[in-house]
Amino acid sequence: MAGIADVARAAGVSKATASRALTGSGYVSEPTKARVQEAAAKLGYVASTAAVSLATGKTKNVGVVMPYVNRWFFAEVLDGIQDALLRHGYDLTLYDARPGTEGRVRVFDEFLARKRFDGLIAVGLEPSDNELDRLIAIGRPLVSVVGVSGTTSVIALDDVNAARRATEHLLDLGHTNIAFVGGGVEGGAHVDGIRLEGYEATMADAGLPACHVPSPASLPGGYAASVDLLGDVRRRPTGIVATCDEVAIGAIIAARRLGLPVPSSLSVVGIDNHEYAEMFSLTTLEQSPREQGVHAAELLLQRFRDPDAPVVEMRLQATLIVRNSTAPPAGIPSAAAGVATTRSVP
Repeated sequence: MAGIADVARAAGVSKATASRALTGSGYVSEPTKARVQEAAAKLGYVASTAAVSLATGKTKNVGVVMPYVNRWFFAEVLDGIQDALLRHGYDLTLYDARPGTEGRVRVFDEFLARKRFDGLIAVGLEPSDNELDRLIAIGRPLVSVVGVSGTTSVIALDDVNAARRATEHLLDLGHTNIAFVGGGVEGGAHVDGIRLEGYEATMADAGLPACHVPSPASLPGGYAASVDLLGDVRRRPTGIVATCDEVAIGAIIAARRLGLPVPSSLSVVGIDNHEYAEMFSLTTLEQSPREQGVHAAELLLQRFRDPDAPVVEMRLQATLIVRNSTAPPAGIPSAAAGVATTRSVP
């Protein structure tokens, strides 16, 4: 394997000059730098990460902190981050900080304190935990995916708008008895509360009462909450806005098991466009977590180039995707569809 001495000899320069040309740690004329880089490429020389770090003070590594790595949203964000970083020659170190675990404590108390990265991307950290403040205190550039803005740049879905559009879709179809399922449980995500606010504001604007049914933001959670809600004839809604697609899919399964056809007896709309949404023909507000990951990585790299760049708040707009889980209530014409459906008797 070729070493720095071989590259220097092939380029006709000293080892120090070759090192500066390859690490960017000092001035080298452009013609000389090009000659050294060409020699390194021909010899297959790859600079040692440790050597580059010693010469430049940079690790060419980005730390990514997230609470889950096996959930759809987080996996998609991570994929986008990794793709962007690899294109710019950066490594990635993943810190799996699962809530309520000893591992999470060690991530914040030990591993992050070692600062083996040039910057951090925090994904889905809850503001109530003060963990974002702890990351800021480390003193490295930081970008947050899903979070509060003000102290650091943030990339996130406009959750209030997404919930508003989901609710307005059902209102336009003619529904007036609409429930929001999800969130409001201990340990729940901050984003669920924001989406609930968007739903409640839209119902208030329409002069209609809101109905919130708490549940974990998961398929089993949505199923259990919806079985209880739909099993009570007196409070059964004709439409459900779910805090996420997994809750929405749980609601669809619950309705089917109770003998309530979707959408003729119950309309359901989610938020995400989860990979299972098409399978259940779910109407949803599409967000792009992979795009959020790409934006976060590129914003962090920009911060490396310009440490004094202003804080950026990027709120992405969701896109309504209409499938077959929503329709007008039985016998009611819809402004959106202009047709009426016949409710099936369970």
